[in-house]
Amino acid sequence: MRTGQGRWPAGLPALLLALPVAAFADAPEIQRPAATAQAVGALHTVRQIPEACVRIEGRFTGQAEAPYAMRLVTTDARCQPRAGMLEAAEVRPGEDGWRLNDRIVIPAAGCPGQEAVVEVWRRPVEQALARDGQGQVRLYLGDLREQAAAAGLPARPAYAARMQVEGQACG
Repeated sequence: MRTGQGRWPAGLPALLLALPVAAFADAPEIQRPAATAQAVGALHTVRQIPEACVRIEGRFTGQAEAPYAMRLVTTDARCQPRAGMLEAAEVRPGEDGWRLNDRIVIPAAGCPGQEAVVEVWRRPVEQALARDGQGQVRLYLGDLREQAAAAGLPARPAYAARMQVEGQACG
């Protein structure tokens, strides 16, 4: 909407520039609809994180003081994680490179309006990998052993998950 003098109303350009940033500030990297409603006591997989060799499991407990329980389960004892899984208390959103990776909403089947919200945070690690003359990244075991001995291994990516229950308690 323009004014009669061919200029934008005062403040409109700043508002238009701020809208996209504000609209996507809390948007997770993975967009998904709400999960299937879960009954009280039904153990279900919330999310798998293969890089960290873990699966997040959850269940509604039916208890007013702790209506939802969540735990991390190792997927396979032989799995070698390429990323770490940290405590949610260590995550400072917006700091240290942490990004909201996923927000999973799990409705309670027996309690309309109550839902568990699990947020998965990811801290990627940008590594500059040198390419050879053929354009390939080559990793050699001997070189990696030397880096490990010199404690020069790069940091690993990391994940953290936290949960909160929203809505009114039933029961």
